[in-house]
Amino acid sequence: MDRQFNLAIVGLGGMGNWHRETIAEIDNISVCGAFDIKEERQQFARDKGLYAYGSFEEVLADPKVDIVLCATPNDQHHDIVVKALRAGKNVVCEKPVAMSSVELADMIAVAKETGKVFVVHQNRRWDEDFLTVKKIFEEKMLGETFRIESRVHGSRGIPGDWRQEKEHGGGMVLDWGVHLLDQILLMVPGKLKKVYASMSHVTNEIVDDGFTTELAFENGIRVLVEVGTSNFINLPRWYVLGRDGTAVVEWGCKGKMVRITDWSKNDAVPIRTAAGLTKTMAPRTEDTIHEDPLQPVNGDIHDFYKNVMAVIEGKAEQIVKPEQVMRVFKLMEAIFESAEKQQVIDFE
Repeated sequence: MDRQFNLAIVGLGGMGNWHRETIAEIDNISVCGAFDIKEERQQFARDKGLYAYGSFEEVLADPKVDIVLCATPNDQHHDIVVKALRAGKNVVCEKPVAMSSVELADMIAVAKETGKVFVVHQNRRWDEDFLTVKKIFEEKMLGETFRIESRVHGSRGIPGDWRQEKEHGGGMVLDWGVHLLDQILLMVPGKLKKVYASMSHVTNEIVDDGFTTELAFENGIRVLVEVGTSNFINLPRWYVLGRDGTAVVEWGCKGKMVRITDWSKNDAVPIRTAAGLTKTMAPRTEDTIHEDPLQPVNGDIHDFYKNVMAVIEGKAEQIVKPEQVMRVFKLMEAIFESAEKQQVIDFE
């Protein structure tokens, strides 16, 4: 019989409850209890049939707890993770995992020292739009890719919670950048050489309510990553340019690929515009291009916890590796530095 794992949630807010619901759909793991500093969330745990621990220390002292999930505000992650690891617990932590790469380095060191598993919940690695773009890139469906644009746009500003507060790790670089940058660094091979970034403060002067960064890789690929919260007309989630075609991918994997079929027919008939003729921007004729539907790649977020359990049992390699998380965090710090100095930052 496969081993049964017990997980305790520390911080039963929105994401903590998301984990509770997700784990309920996975075999061999169950939530045995939760602790939250708010009594209404403690009562919520009881209402859901969970044991409400009276303190964080009680969680750590419970011998049946195999895994501690840290889903508290970001500024509390470091201490909770370190204490849980030292108490002999395996740890899953929400992201952003820390407030600095220095804190993260300490967490990784304690995990190595204790021999316990420490995994960051980079859940958007299982987004189907990302997996679809990754397949397009890796299989060179557009020929050699030379530019990737990844965007998330909204129009509600920053939500009225920790995301507005610098001391809790707020702002869009830490909230959404941690996802989008992780996806890019996972997909594009090779060293990242240059970083240039700017931030917006349309609705909030304390933290960034949006950012744009240009990333230059050693292999020649250029990437734009952008998050905006004051966009009332959204640009595509993904826009990918290759030598032989272009792909547009929206949320839900809606979109298309347009690819060249005949490079020999490259001449164009000039078209008339309001102020004159243009040959350069004349549209291609239908006999030289072909429009293809996307080939969506399905993702299953349940695979995250299945991997965590397999790693604890020594049966699998960790999917979300600490060194990958560190690289993302150092990139976020480079983005902050670039925006502050208004300069290009050398990275790797």
